[in-house]
Amino acid sequence: MELPLIRLAEVDSTQAFLRRHPHLGFCAVLADRQLQGRGRQGNRWESAAGAGLWLSAALPAAAGVAPGLVLQRAMIAAAQVLDPEGRALGLKWPNDLVAWKAGRLMKVGGILGEQVGPRLILGLGVNLSSAPDLPDRAIPPACLAELGLPIPATTNLAVHIIKAWSCLTQDVQPLFRWPETGTSLRWEEGQGTCLDWEPDGRLKVATAHGVQRLSAGDISGIGQGA
Repeated sequence: MELPLIRLAEVDSTQAFLRRHPHLGFCAVLADRQLQGRGRQGNRWESAAGAGLWLSAALPAAAGVAPGLVLQRAMIAAAQVLDPEGRALGLKWPNDLVAWKAGRLMKVGGILGEQVGPRLILGLGVNLSSAPDLPDRAIPPACLAELGLPIPATTNLAVHIIKAWSCLTQDVQPLFRWPETGTSLRWEEGQGTCLDWEPDGRLKVATAHGVQRLSAGDISGIGQGA
């Protein structure tokens, strides 16, 4: 399905725009700037004008794909468009776009998703030419430019990402996944060691209370353990 693409100079958030306009049906919206972008757990997503890719698309539901896998596959698809040679970008559980820089994991982008009636609304934010200064974050922001990756025009990126999102039934692997097996982890609700990524998108971890399988909604943030 080829979706119509709406281009906006400024919007509160592309995700909210599509929720407000269900009559638009299946389509995508790209903004030069978001005034109230948001990430997981209600975190704000900083958005300087022209510095990033702010894109949402209303798509038919991904039939037969576990809910925990939809956003992971959508982010992997976006990573392959943003980094076609597979040089830098990987996936941090549950669905962040990350890269290694000087031995440190850095966050380049994030994705949200929600089912609204017959529409699956995916919202993607990626730092392209600059990243906000957030020194308190366990995994600080970075942008494609500082990773040495090319930055095509945002409209071209949007068109190719939307096309890649049209088939989320394919099990495509990212360049790398974090955390890897054996990585010590800490989150607000606990700590443990990564055992594996489950086929349904959950994270299998060993804790002092036994083996747990974490879903994206179970935690408020996950980072490197002490």
